[in-house]
Amino acid sequence: MGDFKTPAQDILRGTLDLLVLQALSWGPAHGYGVARWIQKATDDALAVGEGTLYPALHRLEERKWISATWGSSENNRQAKFYALTKLGRTRLDIETSNWRRYAAAVSAALKAPALR
Repeated sequence: MGDFKTPAQDILRGTLDLLVLQALSWGPAHGYGVARWIQKATDDALAVGEGTLYPALHRLEERKWISATWGSSENNRQAKFYALTKLGRTRLDIETSNWRRYAAAVSAALKAPALR
């Protein structure tokens, strides 16, 4: 997959939210950890910068899908750690199901013959 890179601003908001929720489903992480997970999980195809990631984290926190607490990072710096809430886990399940249906529909359309 390494040939195409999608800048963060091109990632649909709902897709970014889904990726952030999935990243946090593995456990609490600070923003850099979330961005790193997304980049690794997508085989470097998607890179999320701070200007896109932190507004998404704040939006998800406002919706009560994630919570945040301050703690020390691996290099002993103060960092905000984000964690999935129960409501966020439910939302992750819903959004994952929605994404799979959407991806299947787009895939079917790409394979469909011309209308005559």
